[in-house]
Amino acid sequence: MKAIVYKGPNKVAVEQVEDARVESATDVLVRTTTAGICGSDLHMYEGRTAAKPGMVMGHENMGVIEEVGSSVQQLSKGDRVVLPFNISCGTCFNCTRGFTNACLVVNPEGVSGGYGYVGMGPYRGGQAELLRVPYGDVNCLKLPGEPGDAFEDDFLLLSDIFPTGYHAAILAGVDVGTTVAIFGAGPVGLLAAYSSILRGAAEVYVVDAVPDRLEKAKQIGATPIDFRKGNPVEQIKSIRLSNPLIRGAMRKGEEKMAGVMSGIDAIGYQAKDFGDPSREMSTSVTDALADLINPTGTLGVVGVFLPQDPGGANEAGKRGAYTMPWGKMWEKGIKLGMGQTPVKQYDAFLRNLIIAGRAKPSFIVSKHIQLQEAPDAYQRFDRREPGYSKVLIRPGAAAAH
Repeated sequence: MKAIVYKGPNKVAVEQVEDARVESATDVLVRTTTAGICGSDLHMYEGRTAAKPGMVMGHENMGVIEEVGSSVQQLSKGDRVVLPFNISCGTCFNCTRGFTNACLVVNPEGVSGGYGYVGMGPYRGGQAELLRVPYGDVNCLKLPGEPGDAFEDDFLLLSDIFPTGYHAAILAGVDVGTTVAIFGAGPVGLLAAYSSILRGAAEVYVVDAVPDRLEKAKQIGATPIDFRKGNPVEQIKSIRLSNPLIRGAMRKGEEKMAGVMSGIDAIGYQAKDFGDPSREMSTSVTDALADLINPTGTLGVVGVFLPQDPGGANEAGKRGAYTMPWGKMWEKGIKLGMGQTPVKQYDAFLRNLIIAGRAKPSFIVSKHIQLQEAPDAYQRFDRREPGYSKVLIRPGAAAAH
């Protein structure tokens, strides 16, 4: 089969590799109809992880079942499915409590397994024509419709970034009437904003410096904040305090709550220096959110922080050690949630929102390509070129546009 293979820093290639196949009675074999290129893939692409050449890439995958193992009970050949990026057994201590992001069985290297990603087990990714799905009954979400229909892009996003955006809102305590600030208007940040709106947030601010991303935030009803125009914390506080309706609802002393109740870091360790966006500053977002989140508020971190970063700016960064403003956060009583998304907690419910027409996450999709175009798309995505913010691959079919 053809697949996208990691070759080393800043290089992937389309190669012929051994076909994926059913290896265990609980496996399912899926023919991929759509796979996504994720911002997390760039961590490996840029050589910022311990990934070794030869890995088949891709943890955002969906397709049609071609074969099922003899022990698979609830799925059949021909079923359309999307695969949560977390691979889980479904029966270990963590899985049975809903933490399929921390399965104790599937990854001999540690806690949590996934497709085509460094440190997440021996599983090949789905940027390929075929994909082996372990524990198929657990790891397939059944979908209605036919490949290539109007739901194709929306359903693909159930593999990772729509649940991740929703998880960000949960981690940050977003609820009806909440005020929210999201740093990062990439696909995850935009879907965190979208999820916050779905959950009834009153005000949603999205911080970035890329004009087309900020325009997308505006289109879904969020307030875009361009950090090139000044300190984003002060911009948000100024907007809130200058609104006569917000100010008029404050009792005496409540002007001290001019920030937001919920903050989301959707960038992670490759955050930019707000004063000089050409430089990385891994803690710039968490520092800003510690200032912006009101006393008793909540910080949710879904941006990736890895235990090893060969490209780190200093020795601490290379071993995943980052400073946090613990004193300020403790004084404010800020609650903190972080980590990988347990996709299965959300994917069926988000699927139902899509089916009902109440959610259309595919607004973030910018381009469709064929498999052979992926190396070029990786380069352009890594350069943050317009039109490459969220690229979907159609293995074995002509790209729509």
